[in-house]
Amino acid sequence: MELHRDKFTDSFEKNREILDKLIIAESKKLKNIIAGYITRLKKKSSDDLIL
Repeated sequence: MELHRDKFTDSFEKNREILDKLIIAESKKLKNIIAGYITRLKKKSSDDLIL
């Protein structure tokens, strides 16, 4: 996440596409879990900036 912080967004679909290019994971479920986690982090960080 630290190396590719600028590539990820608060969109789950976009993050999943980016993960397909960055990691090698056989499991679709694992990719979805990671993409969901990154999406939550990005939304939380953007919410903290607004306040």
